[in-house]
Amino acid sequence: MTDWQPTARFDALHLRARFNRLVREFFHVRDVLEVETPAMSLAGNTEPNIASFSLAFSGRTDGAPRTRWLRTSPEFALKRLLAAGVGDCYELGRVFRDGEAGGRHNPEFTMLEWYRVGWDHLRLLDETVELVRAALALVGRDAAPVVTTFRDLYWQQLQLDPLTAGIDILRNALGDVEIDPDGLTRDDWLDLLMTHRLQPAFAHDRLLAVHDWPASQAALARIRDDDPPVAERFELYLGPLELANGYHELCDAAEQRARFERDAVVRAQRGLPAIPMDAALLAALEHGMPPCAGVAVGVDRLLMALTGTEKIADVLAFDFARA
Repeated sequence: MTDWQPTARFDALHLRARFNRLVREFFHVRDVLEVETPAMSLAGNTEPNIASFSLAFSGRTDGAPRTRWLRTSPEFALKRLLAAGVGDCYELGRVFRDGEAGGRHNPEFTMLEWYRVGWDHLRLLDETVELVRAALALVGRDAAPVVTTFRDLYWQQLQLDPLTAGIDILRNALGDVEIDPDGLTRDDWLDLLMTHRLQPAFAHDRLLAVHDWPASQAALARIRDDDPPVAERFELYLGPLELANGYHELCDAAEQRARFERDAVVRAQRGLPAIPMDAALLAALEHGMPPCAGVAVGVDRLLMALTGTEKIADVLAFDFARA
């Protein structure tokens, strides 16, 4: 039996350790506090496109539910700390997502997430680019940053306006890519254009930052009242790999509850299990979370880019198959 052997080479493990040290030094000099938050929660992620692991706790709960959820990110707990007044903070740790295993996915992976009080998404975008370029320097590389809006990217590359184009236009823009259209929404077609037409052509030596996304894809970002409205959100790509997703964070408890409720409706329509919304996060928002921006970086994806591999197993000591 050889499956006891690690899937990553030792140089990849050393690079991960060097990156972890870089992160801590990067934030130490910027006075951003490292914190640790629970991996298990009473609430899960209601996002319909993300599947959460659940588990049953067998010990004493004093009447609380036995079902707990493994975090898909530390976001909700970090926002509770922000509302309590902790200030700028970050966490570097494991997160878990069900149903995601393959060449570029592992059910447990490492996420770096941080929040900057008083910042917007564009200022945070600049800091995220700075961190990624510092990581590239670990392997003697650099990448030229290019910043564009979601609207301009689709217009320049596909000659369509992603904020106003109808489904037929979006579907036709996929060209010879064959997709079963049953049940797909307008946002699904936009996502397919990104993953099948745009991302594969992104230059490998370029850091592409795409900001101001459609309001329908706001997730937990603020919506700015442009014409049409846009979500104050960015994503950062190194070549075709998506590395980071950042927001000018939503601080409105009523709007956050409404988004959780919309998620629940979509989950029910898709026959997905119901997920309890995070009452503690809503209470924290009602108490008052300071205006801030936050971003999550997929550490394993970044390490894949640094080592030039397309297999996540190459940067993990043991991948899902050998765990």
